[in-house]
Amino acid sequence: MDNQLKDVLVRGTAWNGKIRVFAARTTQLVEELRQRHGTYPTATAALGRTLTAGAIMGAMLKGKEKLTIQVKGDGPIGQIVVDANADGEVRGYVDHPEVHLASNAQGKLDVAGAVGRSGYLHISKDLGMKEPYRGSVPIVSGELGEDFTYYFAISEQTPSAVGLGVLVDTDNSVLHAGGFIVQLMPGLTDAEITKLEQAVGSIPPVTALLDQGETPEGILRRIVGDDLQIHDTMELKFQCFCSAERVEQTLLSLGEDELTQIIEEDGKAEVVCQFCNEAYVFEQAQLKLLLDQAKPKPIQ
Repeated sequence: MDNQLKDVLVRGTAWNGKIRVFAARTTQLVEELRQRHGTYPTATAALGRTLTAGAIMGAMLKGKEKLTIQVKGDGPIGQIVVDANADGEVRGYVDHPEVHLASNAQGKLDVAGAVGRSGYLHISKDLGMKEPYRGSVPIVSGELGEDFTYYFAISEQTPSAVGLGVLVDTDNSVLHAGGFIVQLMPGLTDAEITKLEQAVGSIPPVTALLDQGETPEGILRRIVGDDLQIHDTMELKFQCFCSAERVEQTLLSLGEDELTQIIEEDGKAEVVCQFCNEAYVFEQAQLKLLLDQAKPKPIQ
């Protein structure tokens, strides 16, 4: 793979604005998560597909808006969680990264077997309102592309086609990852809808196209033809928002009794961020300073 190929997302419209289109290359992002979390191939594919969907859905937001995806299936990997925002910043993790299953009947990574075929897909969007928007749908296949398609149809009443893919190399590293979301706006004729369905149905897998050197824009052209207007291109990047200060506040929130117990029993505290696997270690002297802060102040 050409290491100069950056992870990017393109968005645009087609067919006189009657279709909204998004496509992304997420290879380096998914590889970074694989390295951070030590995911095995099937878990890598499940996390990577969810991360790609999250990156694209983040691009549908504006300003400081952000979203969280939770895939809670009954499969062995447990929960998948992805955060994304409108700036192309994404992060994610899976409960059980060391899951790898035998290939499915098509000879592909058995993502549905790892995720599970029943459970729920939850989306929470922080749109700057008092309460976040929440949408929830049952898992319909566990392959994730179909599950996000179902989410858009049911929760957002936006007919959509979602394609997601992750190709893992023999050394477990990520060769290619990416995806697309095509959304139908009002005004499409039945003939246009049929044409679009046929195009989506006949397109090769996203990872096969990326392996051939196809770009996200090129993938969209294969679906909608040359009547494609690209409105912008955005670089995607891994970004975690954990910090020593945030962990310190979490420890302070435990209160005097619990901090005393940690000091007496363990002598130090180690907190590992679920999203980036960064470990924050607080030695005994630091914990004692926090304990002093946690103690109630005498009334003057």
